[in-house]
Amino acid sequence: MMYPNKGSRINAIRGLYAITPDVSDTGELLRRVRLALRGGAHVLQYRNKAASVALRLEQARALRELTNEFSVPLIINDDVKLARQTEADGVHLGSEDGSLGAARELLGREKLIGVSCYNRIELAHEAVRQGADYVAFGSFFTSAVKPEAVTATPDILHQAGREMLVSAVAIGGITPLNGPQLLEAGANALAVISAVFGAPDIEEAARRFSNLNYPEMSSINRKT
Repeated sequence: MMYPNKGSRINAIRGLYAITPDVSDTGELLRRVRLALRGGAHVLQYRNKAASVALRLEQARALRELTNEFSVPLIINDDVKLARQTEADGVHLGSEDGSLGAARELLGREKLIGVSCYNRIELAHEAVRQGADYVAFGSFFTSAVKPEAVTATPDILHQAGREMLVSAVAIGGITPLNGPQLLEAGANALAVISAVFGAPDIEEAARRFSNLNYPEMSSINRKT
């Protein structure tokens, strides 16, 4: 999947942003992800902190094929080299995952790069200055995956919407019930692990998220 200009890259990050759970069985991982994609997940991030280098490569390659089938962007968590090796659509960087500039140099201009900004708007401004395609804020609610995560409030989404021209992704303990308040605050995408992949019916859980009202970039009141 190619993004020939900045606008098309930004618009790719909207809707349900599904993040994979740590699953060692690649076949089982693909089964779960297929259900989420059938339910309408608009972006997939591959994240597996427990996997070996070889398993991460195997799973990322398999997910690349699956996301191509659904025409959904594949983002690799943390690992720029893996993103390039598997021809993923981009990478997501945390605070300890290297510089955005180095990632852009390795991946090229057409790839997506997202940055975790936690509850700090200044990190988001710096990421945008360096060329980030989207910024992520959170945790907005208690997260089973990262219970120790810093807490963000919807105000940061309002501020990002006023001051930035990139997509804002909300993460952390999000459900179909509390997600709408984040969308109303200005989030363009909701990043979810447990509420989708931990649900008894993954496809239906994804569909509930996908049916929420995600704002278009052009519909958000931003400063010129």
